Amino acid sequence: MMKIIKRISFALLGVILLALVAATVLEKIYGTGYIYGTVPFVLLWMAFALFAAVYLWMRKVWKHFGTALLHFSFLLILAGAFITWMYGEQGLLHVRKGSDTSMFTNHEGVPKVLPFHVRLDDFRVVYYTGTRAPMDFVSTVTLLSGGNGDSLARGEVAMNRIFPYRGYRFYQSGYDVDGEGVTLAVSHDPCGIAVTYTGYVLLLLSFAGFFFSRRSRFRRLLKHPLLKRNTTVCLLLFCLHAAPAAGTQAAAQKEKPVSAPNVLPRDVAAQFGDLYVLYNDRICPLQTLAKDFTLKLYGRSSCMGLTPEQVFTGWIFYYSSWKGQPVFRIKSKTARQLLGIHGQYASLDDFYSPYSEYKLEQPLQKIHLGEKVKDGKGIAEADEKYNLPLILYSGKLLKIYPHAVGEHLHWYAQGDDLAEDLADDEWFFVKKSFDYMHEMVVKKDYGGLSEMLVKLKAYQQKKAGGALPSAHRFKAEKIYNSLHYTKFFAMLCMLTGLLSFLYYCNLPVRHKKARAGLNVLLVSVFLYLTLVIGLRWYVGNHVPLSNGFETMQFMAWCAVLLSFLLQGRFYLSLPSGLLLCGLTLLVAMLGESNPRITQLMPVLYSPLLSIHVAVIMVSYSLFAFIMLNGLAAMILSLMKNDSAVQIERLHAVSQIILYPAVFLLATGIFVGAVWANISWGRYWGWDPKEVWALVTMLVYSLALHPDSLPLFRRPMFFHVFAVVAFFSVLITYFGVNFILGGMHSYA
Repeated sequence: MMKIIKRISFALLGVILLALVAATVLEKIYGTGYIYGTVPFVLLWMAFALFAAVYLWMRKVWKHFGTALLHFSFLLILAGAFITWMYGEQGLLHVRKGSDTSMFTNHEGVPKVLPFHVRLDDFRVVYYTGTRAPMDFVSTVTLLSGGNGDSLARGEVAMNRIFPYRGYRFYQSGYDVDGEGVTLAVSHDPCGIAVTYTGYVLLLLSFAGFFFSRRSRFRRLLKHPLLKRNTTVCLLLFCLHAAPAAGTQAAAQKEKPVSAPNVLPRDVAAQFGDLYVLYNDRICPLQTLAKDFTLKLYGRSSCMGLTPEQVFTGWIFYYSSWKGQPVFRIKSKTARQLLGIHGQYASLDDFYSPYSEYKLEQPLQKIHLGEKVKDGKGIAEADEKYNLPLILYSGKLLKIYPHAVGEHLHWYAQGDDLAEDLADDEWFFVKKSFDYMHEMVVKKDYGGLSEMLVKLKAYQQKKAGGALPSAHRFKAEKIYNSLHYTKFFAMLCMLTGLLSFLYYCNLPVRHKKARAGLNVLLVSVFLYLTLVIGLRWYVGNHVPLSNGFETMQFMAWCAVLLSFLLQGRFYLSLPSGLLLCGLTLLVAMLGESNPRITQLMPVLYSPLLSIHVAVIMVSYSLFAFIMLNGLAAMILSLMKNDSAVQIERLHAVSQIILYPAVFLLATGIFVGAVWANISWGRYWGWDPKEVWALVTMLVYSLALHPDSLPLFRRPMFFHVFAVVAFFSVLITYFGVNFILGGMHSYA
């Protein structure tokens, strides 16, 4: 009987996995509501929970307190989800300032009545200092009794700040364009959330207890006889970065024009970079704008040996000299053909025919009309690059003149319409200072230009005052802008890791010098990544885990750190860590080599989000180590006949790593659920990335049950499973971002 119950339990889990995978695709095609939340879907989970509970009881899991608590917590979480599905209510309430309402609309569009009225007393947008970028949305509300209208409670609703009252919770969801009305999310689910949160707490406690329990399988694996020897590996330290770098340099030289454009002296151009500018909704060094401008145009942060500030100011003061320079990197082959260029780089003049016709005009018109155009995205990107210098030259891009309007600070460019209350002397300074600088550039009066820049910065400091970033943060951003070694370390780590990984699979021997050399490289990469991440954290004033570039960079940092922690027992950690670090850094640079530092969206400004992303990135790194371990075992089995001991040793190491990997992923998922509940009033929304993270956790959890699934006791089966299962991680991170979309597609 127990075998039958076991087979039914795992068969139901398999059906759930297939249903989840299919649902992410079907709901992407046909919209939401077809699978998630339906009665058959809920019954499937209930059947699985019931048979799993019976199987656990028949196996007498209750005799092992830690294991019993772990499984009980999952059952409790499912029970809480069922209560929420049965009795929970969520909806949206709209109210205007000064008025009240007791009506809200649930997610099915059905009107519902609250047992009290909600009055909006005030609404305000809180901005980041010195900018118009919203940091928070705050609604002040009063709850009134339905009968005599007496005040029951008063409080504020903000992003990541709930206003609870008698089982009802209110969240900030949106606001009217005129700022006189708001939309609040309403949630009423006191029992379901209480049961679910209890399950979360018990789950975390069971995780902690599992690692400290002497009877746990994890502790037994740590004493595996094959892991007691301090085995080291011979790793080959080799760098092939110079060859591709030389090729890149040679290619750049071929693209270099015959006559160099006119530029400002390096020190004077650097003074421009030392000014403040409002860019991307935050106040930063003008050097940051110059770097992004050059990177956007040329594909690299330096051009023809010139600094970003020299390139940027060159387009301002020497436009005629620069428009003939091939500095626009055109990635699209279709766009190159339209422009009539042979290499990757075009000049501004290449965008026009001999008859002064814009060469991209016709395909762009078709794109705007919704017609299909071959490589329309590439053509649009080329057009965007073409327009950047024009916007800069028009005087609309440089918002360097601050002016306080009431409580708010506005930043103007020379070409903007200025505020009516601007004093005459200020108006003259804003409108004429750049013309005066142009005049000094023509006269090559660089001393006078330098003095003018000093006055301009003093003007900024006087008018903006406390809204400006601190001197330390300003300097930190300039240091961050000067770091251009990510690509070098990515190539170095990937090639060194790959060669040493393959060499280990062929001939593992002791080699202390090679190991020491690799540790030197790991230390260098770790310090560099720590500096880059730390500076980006300090400059952006939030943990840098808000986009794909930052999370991949953090994953590379985790890979290096884990290599140090694991190398004592896991002798593949050095090459695996280097290889993983290199690959993740290259992936981080696929979209943009260094995306802009931005202000966080109000909903993302939560420490729970940082914990959620960081913990999950560590778990993904551990899964990657297990995958590389499995790959090594497969290579060993093909190349060597006497590799059974090594494969068994890799099997033991992978099993040890698997426990913290799965537990960290589960922790990250549930921390994210708590954050979602605080932000939106629901802890699970069946977003594609949520679903695939759950799929990944369930897939890897299968390998944690070798007693019930004996196949996982076989080393080679486990290793093949580890390689195949890693595809779920890749789909969770990349497939969702680029194919399935959803709320998490930014991460």
